[in-house]
Amino acid sequence: MGLEDNIGIISLIDSKQSEDEYKKLHWKGTFSEYLDLVRNNPKVTRNAFQRLYDMIISFGSEEYEDIKKKLVHYKFFDDQLGNGEDAIFGLDLPLMKLVSVLRSAAEGYNTRKRVLLLHGPVGSSKSTIARLLKKNLENYSRTDAGVLYTFHWDAEIDGKQERSDCPMHEEPLKIIPLDMRPEAFAKLSDKSFKITVEGHLCPPCRFIYQKLSDKYNGKFSEISKHVKVKRFLLSEKDRKGIGTFQPKDEKNQDSTELTGDINYRKIAEYGSESDPRAFNFDGEFNIANRGIIEFIEVLKLDVAFLYDLLGASQEHSIKPKRFAQTSIDEVILGHTNEPEFKKLEQNEFMEALRDRTIKVDIPYITKWPEEVRIYNKDYGPSKINKHIAPHTLEMAAMWAVLTRLEEPTKYDLSILQKMHMYAGKKIQGFTEDHVKELRKMATKEGMGGISPRYVQDKLSSAIVTSKASDCLNPFLVLNELEAGLRSHTLIRSQTDKEKYTNLIKAVKQEYEDLVKRDVQLAISADSEALEKLCGNYIDNVKAFTQKEKIKNKYTGLDEEPDTKLMRTIEEKIEVPESRAAGFRQEIMNYIGALAVDGKKFNFKSNERLLKALELKLFEDQKDTIKLSTLVSNVMDKETQQKIDVIKQRMMKNAGYCDVCATDVLNFVASIFARGQAK
Repeated sequence: MGLEDNIGIISLIDSKQSEDEYKKLHWKGTFSEYLDLVRNNPKVTRNAFQRLYDMIISFGSEEYEDIKKKLVHYKFFDDQLGNGEDAIFGLDLPLMKLVSVLRSAAEGYNTRKRVLLLHGPVGSSKSTIARLLKKNLENYSRTDAGVLYTFHWDAEIDGKQERSDCPMHEEPLKIIPLDMRPEAFAKLSDKSFKITVEGHLCPPCRFIYQKLSDKYNGKFSEISKHVKVKRFLLSEKDRKGIGTFQPKDEKNQDSTELTGDINYRKIAEYGSESDPRAFNFDGEFNIANRGIIEFIEVLKLDVAFLYDLLGASQEHSIKPKRFAQTSIDEVILGHTNEPEFKKLEQNEFMEALRDRTIKVDIPYITKWPEEVRIYNKDYGPSKINKHIAPHTLEMAAMWAVLTRLEEPTKYDLSILQKMHMYAGKKIQGFTEDHVKELRKMATKEGMGGISPRYVQDKLSSAIVTSKASDCLNPFLVLNELEAGLRSHTLIRSQTDKEKYTNLIKAVKQEYEDLVKRDVQLAISADSEALEKLCGNYIDNVKAFTQKEKIKNKYTGLDEEPDTKLMRTIEEKIEVPESRAAGFRQEIMNYIGALAVDGKKFNFKSNERLLKALELKLFEDQKDTIKLSTLVSNVMDKETQQKIDVIKQRMMKNAGYCDVCATDVLNFVASIFARGQAK
C-alpha cells in the first residue's frame, strides 16, 4: 500500500466523523449559560438513580402473562446496543424486582440509601446485568436524553492562575449555597421535574470556593464567573462516573482504594497533608460519582471496606483521610453467590450491612426454551463452522434445567413432566393453577444445579474433539456432559453426580422419542397418501353414522363399514372403544358445520385427526420401507429410493443435514430392529 492508500484510509475515517457532533459532546460554557440549559431541561440535573432508571425505561417494555401472572419484559435487557451479546433471557421476574427498586430510589424513597445486592449461583448472569448497566449508562450519557454536566474552576489561587477540575465530576448547581438552593431550584424547575441537588461540594472545590469567597467578600455573581461548565461523558475506561472494585488478598486490602489517598509529591508544593490539593480523590467511590459503582464479590470485602460501604449507602457520603464527610451521588451495586451470603447471614456483627442491603435473587433459568436462547448466542448456525443436528441444544438445555428443578412431591408427576409444564406444555390432568402451586412449593428452585457455563464449555469441547466431517448431535454433547461430571469442581456430592447422570439418561430417552417423531413425520409427510387414507376413513365413518353400507371399489359389492380400519386410526389418539361412536359423530358434525358455512372439509384443519392419520400412515409405511434393513446395510433399489425421499423431507422440513439425517435414520432403525418402537 502506498501513500495514496494511507491518505484514503485517513479520509475515510474523517468522512465517518462529525465535527458538529464532537462539539455537541464536548460543549463548554459559563455558569450563566448552564442555568439556561437547566431552565430548558431540568432533567440534566437528575441524580444517579433517576438517570439509571430513565435509561432502562427509555428502551421500552412489554407486558405479557405467564401462568396467570402479569409480567413486564424490559427491552433494555435484550442488549440492543451490543447486538444481543449480553442479552438476559428468562429472568423477567427478578429483573422486574430490580427495576422496581431503581424506580423507588429514583422517586426519592429510602431504597436510594441501600446497597443493591444481586445474589445467585455462579453463572446466573449477575455480572452480565452489571455490565449491561455500566456500558449502556456510558452510551446514555452521550445521548440528548442522558446528557449531564460537570465543571472546572478557572481562578487565581494563592497568586497562581490555574485550572482545577472537579475531581468528582460534580453537578455544577452544587456551587449554589445550601440555604439558597430551594428558592433557586424553584425558579429552575418545571412541572415535569423538580430539581433536588443534595450534598456539599467536594473538599478541593470547597477549598477554591472559600478562597474566592474571601476574595470577593462572598459575592456569588463574581465567584460563579470562575466556574466553567462542560458536558460530562461517563466512561469506565477513563474512570469517569463508572467504577468497578474487586477484592484482592485480604492482607493487601486498603480502604484508600475506595476513598483516595495523599499525594506525597504535592505536600512539598502546598505545605500540608490537609490541603485538598495534595490529596488524590481518585478512589473508586470518588471516580464513580454521578454514575454507578460495581462491587465484584462484595461480601469478600475486608470489614474496613464494609464500613465505608455502610456510610456510602446510608449517608451518601464517604470519609477520605484527613477530610470531612464527602457527598457522593452514585448507585452502589454488588453481587455475590450463595456461600458468601450465608456467611453474611450467620455473622451477627454484620447486621448493619444486612439492614442496608436490598437483595435481588438472580436464579438460573427454569424454562428450557429460554436456556436454548443462551446457547444459540454462541452456537447458533451463524456462529460455528459445523452443522448442529436438530434438538442438540434443546437436549443440553433440558438437562441443565432438570438439574435445577426440585422433584415434585405433591402430585403424581415426573420431573420431566414438570419441566415441560414450566415451558408451557399442556399435560393432561394439570392446569396453570397446578404450575403456580408447583412454583410456590419450590422456593429454592433455580438457586442450584448446573451452570450454563458448564454446558457452554462442554459444547465447545464436543465441537473441537469431534471429527471435521461429524455433525454435532445430542449424543456427542450429552456424552461430553456426562464425562465432565466426574471432574466437575463444583459438584462435591456423589449423590448429586448420580442424580445428574440419571437425568442425562432421561434426556436421552426424551431425544429418542423426538427423533422417532421426526422420522414418523418424514414418512407420513406424503400428502397424497394422507388424503387417500383420510377419504377412506371419512367414507367409512359416514356409512357407520348413517347406518349404511359402503361399496367395495374393487368388487363392486356392498359391505359393512370397515370397523378395523376406523379403530386402528382412532386408537392412535387414544379414543377408547366406548367413545368410538361419539367421536365419529363429532367428525361428521364438524364436516356438516363446515358445509353449512360453504367450506370444504380438509383433514389438516382437524389437529387430532391429522395426528391420528399421520401415525396410522407411519405404521403402514414403516414396514414397506423396511427401516430395519438400514442396520444390515442390505437394501434393494426401491427401498433405497424411499429412504432417500425420507431423508430429503427431514433435511427440508426439520433442519437435518445429510450426515445427521442418516445418523437418525440408522438410530431409529436400530430401535425397530430391537423391537422397541412404540
